Amino acid sequence: MAEPAAAGVSSLPREVREQLAELELELSEGDITQKGYEKKRAKLLAPYVPQTQGADPALQKESRTQMPVPSAAPASAAAASSSSSSKFHRARSGGARDERYRSDIHTEAVQAALAKHKEQKMALPMPTKRRSTFVQSPADACTPPDTSSASEDEGSLRRQAALSAALHQSLQNAESWINRSIQGSSTSSSASSTLSHGEGKGTSGSLADVFANTRIESFSVPPDVTATTSSSSSSSTRPAAIDLPPSGIVKGMHKGSNRSSLMDTADGVPVSSRVSTKIQQLLNTLKRPKRPPLKEFFVDDFEEIVEVPQPDPNQPKPEGRQMTPVKGEPLGVVCNWPPALEAALQRWGTTQAKCPCLTALDVTGKPVYTLTYGKLWSRSLKLAYTLLNKLGTKNEPVLKPGDRVALVYPNNDPVMFMVAFYGCLLAEVIPVPIEVPLTRKDAGGQQIGFLLGSCGIALALTTEVCLKGLPKTQNGEIVQFKGWPRLKWVVTDSKYLSKSPKDWQPNISAAGTEPAYIEYKTSKEGSVMGVTVSRVAMLSHCQALSQACNYSEGETIVNVLDFKKDAGLWHGILTNVMNKLHTISVPYSVMKTCPLSWVQRVHAHKAKVALVKCRDLHWAMMAHRDQRDVTLSSLRMLIVTDGANPWSVSSCDAFLSLFQSHGLKPEAICPCATSPEAMTIAIRRPGVPGAPLPGRAILSMNGLSFGVIRVNTEDKNSALTVQDVGHVMPGGMMCIVKPDGPPQLCKTDEIGEICVSSRAGGMMYYGLAGVTKNTFEVIPVTSAGSPVGEVPFVRSGLLGFVGPGSLVFVVGKMDGLLTVSGRRHNADDIVATGLAVESIKTVYRGRIAVFSVSVFYDERIVVVAEQRPDASEEDSFQWMSRVLQAIDSIHQVGVYCLALVPANTLPKTPLGGIHISQTKQHFLEGSLHPCNILMCPHTCVTNLPKPRQKQPGVGPASVMVGNLVAGKRIAQASGRDLGQIEDNDLVKKHQFLTEVLQWRAQATPDHPLFLLLNAKGTTVCTATCLQLHKKAERIASVLCDKGHLNAGDNVVLLYPPGIELISAFYGCLYAGCVPVTVRPPHAQSLSATLPTVRMIVEVSKAACILTTQTLMRLLRSREAAAAVDVKTWPTIIDTDDLPRKRLSQIYKPPTPEMLAYLDFSVSTTGMLTGVKMSHAAVSGLCRAIKLQCELYSSRQIAICLDPYCGLGFVLWCLCSVYSGHQSILIPPMELESNLFLWLSTVSQYKIRDTFCSYSVMELCTKGLGNQVEMLKARGINLSCVRTCVVVAEERPRVSLTHSFSKLFKDIGLSSRAVSTTFGSRVNVAICLQGTSGPDPTTVYVDLKSLRHDRVRLVERGAPQSLLLSESGKILPGVKVVIVNPETKGPLGDSHLGEIWVNSPHTASGYYTIYDNETLQADHFNTRLSFGDAAQTLWARTGYLGFVRRTELTAASGERHDALYVVGALDETLELRGLRYHPIDIETSVSRTHRSIAECAVFTWTNLLVVVVELCGCEQEALDLVPLVTNVVLEEHYLIVGVVVVVDPGVIPINSRGEKQRMHLRDSFLADQLDPIYVAYNM
Repeated sequence: MAEPAAAGVSSLPREVREQLAELELELSEGDITQKGYEKKRAKLLAPYVPQTQGADPALQKESRTQMPVPSAAPASAAAASSSSSSKFHRARSGGARDERYRSDIHTEAVQAALAKHKEQKMALPMPTKRRSTFVQSPADACTPPDTSSASEDEGSLRRQAALSAALHQSLQNAESWINRSIQGSSTSSSASSTLSHGEGKGTSGSLADVFANTRIESFSVPPDVTATTSSSSSSSTRPAAIDLPPSGIVKGMHKGSNRSSLMDTADGVPVSSRVSTKIQQLLNTLKRPKRPPLKEFFVDDFEEIVEVPQPDPNQPKPEGRQMTPVKGEPLGVVCNWPPALEAALQRWGTTQAKCPCLTALDVTGKPVYTLTYGKLWSRSLKLAYTLLNKLGTKNEPVLKPGDRVALVYPNNDPVMFMVAFYGCLLAEVIPVPIEVPLTRKDAGGQQIGFLLGSCGIALALTTEVCLKGLPKTQNGEIVQFKGWPRLKWVVTDSKYLSKSPKDWQPNISAAGTEPAYIEYKTSKEGSVMGVTVSRVAMLSHCQALSQACNYSEGETIVNVLDFKKDAGLWHGILTNVMNKLHTISVPYSVMKTCPLSWVQRVHAHKAKVALVKCRDLHWAMMAHRDQRDVTLSSLRMLIVTDGANPWSVSSCDAFLSLFQSHGLKPEAICPCATSPEAMTIAIRRPGVPGAPLPGRAILSMNGLSFGVIRVNTEDKNSALTVQDVGHVMPGGMMCIVKPDGPPQLCKTDEIGEICVSSRAGGMMYYGLAGVTKNTFEVIPVTSAGSPVGEVPFVRSGLLGFVGPGSLVFVVGKMDGLLTVSGRRHNADDIVATGLAVESIKTVYRGRIAVFSVSVFYDERIVVVAEQRPDASEEDSFQWMSRVLQAIDSIHQVGVYCLALVPANTLPKTPLGGIHISQTKQHFLEGSLHPCNILMCPHTCVTNLPKPRQKQPGVGPASVMVGNLVAGKRIAQASGRDLGQIEDNDLVKKHQFLTEVLQWRAQATPDHPLFLLLNAKGTTVCTATCLQLHKKAERIASVLCDKGHLNAGDNVVLLYPPGIELISAFYGCLYAGCVPVTVRPPHAQSLSATLPTVRMIVEVSKAACILTTQTLMRLLRSREAAAAVDVKTWPTIIDTDDLPRKRLSQIYKPPTPEMLAYLDFSVSTTGMLTGVKMSHAAVSGLCRAIKLQCELYSSRQIAICLDPYCGLGFVLWCLCSVYSGHQSILIPPMELESNLFLWLSTVSQYKIRDTFCSYSVMELCTKGLGNQVEMLKARGINLSCVRTCVVVAEERPRVSLTHSFSKLFKDIGLSSRAVSTTFGSRVNVAICLQGTSGPDPTTVYVDLKSLRHDRVRLVERGAPQSLLLSESGKILPGVKVVIVNPETKGPLGDSHLGEIWVNSPHTASGYYTIYDNETLQADHFNTRLSFGDAAQTLWARTGYLGFVRRTELTAASGERHDALYVVGALDETLELRGLRYHPIDIETSVSRTHRSIAECAVFTWTNLLVVVVELCGCEQEALDLVPLVTNVVLEEHYLIVGVVVVVDPGVIPINSRGEKQRMHLRDSFLADQLDPIYVAYNM
């Protein structure tokens, strides 16, 4: 039903459409109620709407393309719409519409465009927002923005009526308010959050349950029993590092098999979850093709070419001939024109002293003071004399002729300003009028300071009242404004000026090219420049204006403009004096209280000329009903100074139609166009009564965007109606040149920048020679490039064309030009379109800013508006989506970002408009603080490179031929050969670690092996060889007696880091059991940590748990029972007080291939895997480390690592026993209470080799970064350290290791000491720096190539480069090769591939519940598909990396091969056919804003989701959305789908300091994150 009506509006007869438009107008004016509107509209449309029987009236109502008005609160609705109250709100109803923006033609177009969209309406996902984020305090919610400064705003009485009702209501329920805000603002508890619908229910249960829920796929093998409760993300601090397997079931997969299958189905996520439905909505909106498909073109793998938009073959091109410069009429020579403006002042001041010159008004709009020509002359003379003679001493005057001074006068004091201005001219000093600074940090104030500094200004003139009002410091001095030079303030009130002696006369010479004054102008980027106007230009301009406006002596003019600059200064201060006019100055403040004041002044003074802007016309129309008896018949010229605006035409028309009955003559309306550089460019001359009015140009927006003039015929929705601004000024010449590139003349039907050549124009930007040349000294050239004449032209900064009859038309400003994908759009036009969308309920009319930001090789349009405090989320979101659609339809351009900010928060210009460049700066630096935001990168960004198609793999044949794709050699490397190393070690003869310990207990019984420290750094426990042996024996006997265990049974060891753990480990080996070390649960967060323990106990089929008494109590506690089923624990034995009983015999394994221990760990993707380590592997590993680090019994090493898995466990428990060195053990958690512990231990014991984890290094870097002096004072010295090794299973964190080295360089740490290790699940130690061998090398690789799995080395500082560091040296006996994970063929050394390893200490397989041989074979015993090494058995690490041959020499004497690890294969994201490593995207994101504490990314259904932790205030949450989107697009060529802002500590991190992204993903999809804000980018 609704469709035909909506779509058919454009097909209705014209008069019906006009009546409809009138109705809309009445409704928005409040002249008619909503009901009345509906009735009349239905009546009008009845003949054209096919009526369906009993159609739902609501549907018909919908067909109105405007937003249906929700019924307001009864009180306010009555006030707003009943016509009975109309008298009450007539007084100043600016609320409903702002003519300056309103063109009925435009509004109708927008409505039609939106109607078209409605037919294909899509549900856009609304952003999710936590209530507390933007809870406004009750006062806030009801205070309208300070309308005093919204130049184009309305503080309408109608709003006040609605507000008083709202206030009344809010006062009644203030209590409920307070309670509400208290609930709302609890950010930490997820219970109060309006978002956490899905509460995470822990699904831990018996294994049987788990399997009932899992579809065990053929390949999902590593134990997957990962059902556990989600981490409590609500606690705002991050719980102690936890290894979290994922909530729900994540299928284990092949390393080789692609992860995407898991991404496509949101597995384990209830589809009803809110997040999923939103993402589904988002996907639906993205599925429909938005733009015509891009041309296919081949992208070379190496250089990703950014898609260059191909010019549309159908685009309009200019066809006219080349334009010829247009001349104005000659400047007439009038005999009594003065030789200089000062001469005119002298003449009138002495001969016509009583004539009025300037009348000022008080706040109510009544004349308060009239300055006569006599007074102006005498006071200017006094000031000139004072400035030159009374400010310094006779020999050292402060001011000399030619110096610049600042004029700081408020907008309501034209008299003092005029005296100061002419005083400066008479003294031959150069006045620089600026705005009165209001605060220390005004918007744009710093740039004004730059102007003052570059003009060398040391003196500011002002009034006494103004000086008192300036912000002061505590001791009463004027504050130093940001960026301003030091100024001396001089008060120019008469009583402070000295009378000049009779014989003193100012020097008035004929006007020459010396500077007269400087007018400031703000450029598009926000920089402020001073346009210098010479005395002759000032005079010529006055002459040209006098001739064009036909001024005659004694006329009265009313000036509503700012008298300090532009037309207000030229007409009201300068031309005024030249022609002895009388100016009545109406200040802005009066206009705000009494918008009709200027009309009343014209009426009262029978003024002949009025100087206004469209805004003033509009305000007068709003208020005109108060004054029935005003007449404008005296006006011969109504000069509309912003006649160049796209909406001026409708303002002029509406004003004329309203005031024609008040005597306004149609020919009196004279639009003009001005710019600071070229001054007045053109003005419509006062017309002859009865002559036909000049025509209009109705231009096609599409043509305009290509810079071509086309009369709009086909689609009237996208038309722009412009009026002429008259002819070129007398004595001037005009041409139109191309806006960019050399100043080439345009064709006659082409839009270009207007350039003017005349004596009346600016001469330069003060002190900026380069920019001056490009603006003030332009010689236009023909298409052939030859100059047109000698005369220099001035670029005006206005875009336009010269129409028929040499009439000048302006279509926009260079500053408002947005060039997107080669098409030009005008910011003002886009504002007009935005406002034509019915916005009354959502945003303030005059408060919309449009600008473009450069993102990813193109300009992107950003729209920022101020939102009304009473606008609801739904309204705002609906308005935003409609604005996007309207702009898209009418301008054929996508908006990149649309942001709403709270009322009154956009930076203002002095007259209350929006300071665009400052707004843009806030947007880019993330300090805009929007309360609503919509990003549409998917529709705007059409220049992404084509997704990559994978090339077929390299087959054996190409290797045989030797052209191994771009690689010089097969990428492989190996450590020293174990066979060649002579080690005369006695240890070598013992095959098993247990034998080594027994041998040491006999040979060196009192040699200390271990030393455990507490947080204070004191030794709490030691173990010699004999003590360890004895303790192990006692534990073994307990296992046999109490536990009744048999050889080969698995035993879980649950101990805090310490020596008990080590004794328990050897006790198990002595008893023939297989130890499994597990991190003990955290008493404070049992629900999060206990399930992991439970799972390992179940998966490892442990027969018994060895632990301490405290932990045993914890395992059986009531709290534990809430998290897991405590009845099913196996036997728990505490080893605190053991019986002194000897073991009958120590178990000796029959073969070295027997299992020694199990190593369990949770990977970052949330997979729990256990690997089997044989006795042979243990001995091999200990031997390799001993050789690499040169460990022997007289050495000491310090270890600050978690001893539960991987290399950390090996170093903590095994190496000392094998090599006999002493290990000083520092539990990492002790650092939390004493940050100095690790470094002071290293210093105190003079340790040469120390091992730590990234989390420890980060703790020290962040915590001790600013305490290096204190470290020195404590005597900590690290010069003894030879190697400081970070144990890790990831890409080396170069920035962290670098900052650590840099920070502690001052306390002796060698820059060469820090290095990293690399290990994986299949082989815990592949690389380790060790003591000999070359230093670790670093390389810069090209990120773009890396995404294509290629390695291209680049120089430091290259764009898109990534710094990688070698992961230590390959251990003795270890070989690695780089392999294509899909084809399993070896790769060349310029390729990124999976690292495969072969070594004696590789683990012997996964320990799984259901032994799946294929996966074992695939991961542990696999062969290359071809090549020399195809016979070797390799283990797959699951990490991507590459090998590079360096210039360094290895110990073997050959060149050293370095292994670089790039990241885990499981973690990589496959997007657009490219391979991304999350850490790279996260690094970019973390750099974008100071309030991003941590960040993690994952993909879901091919959408990139970025989660950021906000450590600032919640107002900043939405600032992050555009910044994150920008940086990921710029640096990674990816469009972010969802941005989630959460509290600090929400992103789960495991004990190794690695992010658990899959776990985060599951919590997000299950709606358990309690986010502050979720933005769905369209």
